[in-house]
Amino acid sequence: MNKRFDVVICGGGLVGLTLGVALGQYGVETAIIDSIPLDNYLSKEFDGRASSIALGSKNLLDTIGVWSNIKSQAQPILQIRVSDGNSPFFLHYDHLDVGDDPLGWMVENRSLRQSLLQKIKEYPNIKQYVPISVKSVDFRNNFVIFNLSNGDKIESSLAVAADGRNSFMRQQAAIKVTEIPYKQTGIVCTVKHEYSHQGIAHERFLPSGPFAILPLANNCSSIVWTEKNSIAPKILNLKPQDFMNELRERFGNFLGRIDLVGSRWSYPLSLCHANNYVSRRLALIGDAAHSIHPIAGQGFNLGIRDCAILAEFIVENCRLGLDLGNDELLKKYQSYRRFDSVMMIAVTHGLNHLFSNHSGALQVVRGMGLSAVNQAPPIKRFFMRHAMGLVGDLPRLVRGEQI
Repeated sequence: MNKRFDVVICGGGLVGLTLGVALGQYGVETAIIDSIPLDNYLSKEFDGRASSIALGSKNLLDTIGVWSNIKSQAQPILQIRVSDGNSPFFLHYDHLDVGDDPLGWMVENRSLRQSLLQKIKEYPNIKQYVPISVKSVDFRNNFVIFNLSNGDKIESSLAVAADGRNSFMRQQAAIKVTEIPYKQTGIVCTVKHEYSHQGIAHERFLPSGPFAILPLANNCSSIVWTEKNSIAPKILNLKPQDFMNELRERFGNFLGRIDLVGSRWSYPLSLCHANNYVSRRLALIGDAAHSIHPIAGQGFNLGIRDCAILAEFIVENCRLGLDLGNDELLKKYQSYRRFDSVMMIAVTHGLNHLFSNHSGALQVVRGMGLSAVNQAPPIKRFFMRHAMGLVGDLPRLVRGEQI
């Protein structure tokens, strides 16, 4: 007989693991399938990125018992300064304008993975298939069958695709996507600096794309450097000293001497949005549903909100003894998540096109816009609360409540 689960999550990245832990604490029989060995995920060389954790996302991670293991490594974001090239206009956010909580936290992805994987070990109702891939999937009327690369067959009431922007599960369900290449590459690295960053994040809009300096613990900062595809390979192939010279040109000297910590990574940037978030007995979460530009650092937070509402619907249906793959649950999930995702896609896509150019006329307009928002406290507070994940009809986990 095939092994039977309530939910099978395809993809063991940050979003897939988060959903797994959320379901695990409520007794949902869950399988997580991922083709990447755990040792690779936990290696310092695997992923140099760090994630911006909004307050709402922190509430969820705290509620599912993960935050306690990473809070010592989480750097609070106390202020955000946004500037446009050499323009004298700027936009400044201060957490004290909306309360005592930070605007967010920066956490290295490796630390997040370690904490999530550690928590998963506590739940006997979670089974990990690693490193194993899905060879084929059969979406039937009453269940889903997965044929795995190790020869196993497993079944579930509901399949969840958390397998990234090139989702195999999404392709198997014949869900089409809207994809727009940005012709940009994200260069990521970490630097240590002489002076304290004081918890201040900097977003500088340059003609090639945004250049972000994001505060990390231990007096380090994560650099997210957006560059044109035609230039990025040349920068990445520079010798370490030449690379740092290019970096310092954009970074400046306001934090004193800076030194590279670890390796350099690069990621192609594009917009990828699924035309539907659900199909028969399938729900898409994270990048499988919506992959956005990192300009606002909200990609992981979007995925967290996917997890929050999907977990809420699954647990509620499980308690009532209902079919976890029923059409009503899936339609509710899509209805709940689509507006939030489309709005964030519109904002990030629009900002990237507005600021990533050499237009002098547009720079004047941009500067005036930044200045206008900076001098309008109610608008600033709304933008800050939205970035903190505190606007709208929030799922219970995002409010910091148990399901």
